[in-house]
Amino acid sequence: MTSTRKGWTRGHTGWAFGTALIFTLGIVFGLIWSNVLLGVVLAGAVSIGWLMAYESWRGRNVGLDNRDDDGAQL
Repeated sequence: MTSTRKGWTRGHTGWAFGTALIFTLGIVFGLIWSNVLLGVVLAGAVSIGWLMAYESWRGRNVGLDNRDDDGAQL
């Protein structure tokens, strides 16, 4: 039986907090550089990496041996 959880799970709270922090820091750095748009764009790029790293860290298939994997891993 597979478990399909829909909605807001406990693990998403950490990701949402980290994303909000990244965007806040991006806006602050943008204000320091006098270019808020640049800060928001950089925060957006960093938050995509944050999402991939966070989901990889939370992964449900840790230690899974996949012979078809070509080595493209985070």
